[in-house]
Amino acid sequence: MAESQRGTVQGRKRWSLPQRGETEQNKDRTLIPDEEMERKLVVPFRGHISGGLRPGKKLVIVGVVDPHPDRFYIALTCGRGTSREPPPNVALELCVRFRDRQILRRACVSGAWGDLDRAAPFFPFIRDQPFKIELHCEQSRLRGFVDGQKLFDFLHRVMPLSNIDTLWIKGSVAITKLA
Repeated sequence: MAESQRGTVQGRKRWSLPQRGETEQNKDRTLIPDEEMERKLVVPFRGHISGGLRPGKKLVIVGVVDPHPDRFYIALTCGRGTSREPPPNVALELCVRFRDRQILRRACVSGAWGDLDRAAPFFPFIRDQPFKIELHCEQSRLRGFVDGQKLFDFLHRVMPLSNIDTLWIKGSVAITKLA
């Protein structure tokens, strides 16, 4: 049986996807990159969330802010959309803006964007420094943590949760690990 392997290429993680006959352990992986054989964790990134979201599931994004950042986005969507635009249902769009030190959250349901959530107790991102974002899916909300500190709660606007099956990342960051 072929097993999933992770190695490094030029200092970046690479992915090899399991072939036919994968084990049950490999089937339980959370994120599956789009390319068939190998995927470098380069931004912009788009990957499949195996089984979609469900209460108890956690997404982890580890990366480094660019030396001269403008902004970066993380989006959880229902489906892949096109290479440039997400699909009409976006469960969470997280926009981190460095100029005004804002962390914005919003959702798009059937093509209509909702109100922005702006409240955040602190701005945890520093240029040229690493970060770890955790998105915890609960029954009624997504809970966001950065470097272990709670940053926000975002009530679900898109249901069912299992339809939220794609992770997008773009902007002024480098990604080093996804889980």
